[in-house]
Amino acid sequence: MAAVAATLLLAACTNFRDPAPSEAPLQPVTPSEGTGPAWRRLAPVPTERTEVAAAAVGSRIWVLGGYAPDGKTLAVAEVYDTATGTWSRGPDLPVAVNHAMAATLDGVLYVAGGNDGRSPSDQVARLDGDRWRRLAPLPRGRQAGGLVALDGRLYLVGGVVEGGLASDTQVYDPAAERWSPAPGLPTPREHLGAAATGGRVYVVGGRTGGIGSNLAVAEAFDPGSGRWTRVADLPTARGGLAATATASGQVVAAGGEAAATFPEVEALDTGSGRWRSLPPLPTPRHGLGVVAVGEVVYVLAGGPRPGLHTSSANEAIDLSS
Repeated sequence: MAAVAATLLLAACTNFRDPAPSEAPLQPVTPSEGTGPAWRRLAPVPTERTEVAAAAVGSRIWVLGGYAPDGKTLAVAEVYDTATGTWSRGPDLPVAVNHAMAATLDGVLYVAGGNDGRSPSDQVARLDGDRWRRLAPLPRGRQAGGLVALDGRLYLVGGVVEGGLASDTQVYDPAAERWSPAPGLPTPREHLGAAATGGRVYVVGGRTGGIGSNLAVAEAFDPGSGRWTRVADLPTARGGLAATATASGQVVAAGGEAAATFPEVEALDTGSGRWRSLPPLPTPRHGLGVVAVGEVVYVLAGGPRPGLHTSSANEAIDLSS
């Protein structure tokens, strides 16, 4: 396997996890009451892990794959019901993967790529009822990128392919059941945050190699024009983060890693083009799932320290106010 891809298997895998943080359902943890939106600790993820993929189908959040505390790559799929605050087990992924990418298109959950423990995977699957159906594979295996849904298509941006950083964007048409190329990121990178809102795909942060190459770059793709444009930089340069878009169109970026994990959570108002800081994560993490259901942002699993460390943390913040 190429050196860049091998780097993503976490060279620090001999470092083991911290104890899971103490968690109490619906416990506000920051800031003090009356000062603004507060993070709440929710029912922990049943399988502690990092480098996960995550997406919401309606009010249910799926957490997929990742690394176990012993470094094993997982096929586990677990589902958090935001209405009841409870977890259930979903059908295992067809292939165990870490660094995979997930998105929901027209109410259907898709998972693409990742690393199967040996190399970047080209596998793509969608959830049909209670079973996974394999779809047309990616043209090349890819991991640590971003997958988002926009206007009836899936967009796979950034990440790593065998031999280095991906130079193209891949677009999936579910009607034709095929992938086609589109212009790649002007700033190629991996371990990035991706979200779609307002007719554009946003990519924020990421890195070009090791954790010392973190970026603040934020770029947006307009499928209509086929062009990428630069938007305001992410205030905190970081890779290993994840991002989501709320119902009101805020792009929220959370977590990441460098010498330590990042507690920073920042939101881009796509109308004004300005970033603002949100209360910091109670449990700073990288390799985490970040998913919005309406105006509530959920942050699930991930590594509380750089390298192979895992967490079962499940924390949420309501941005509706």
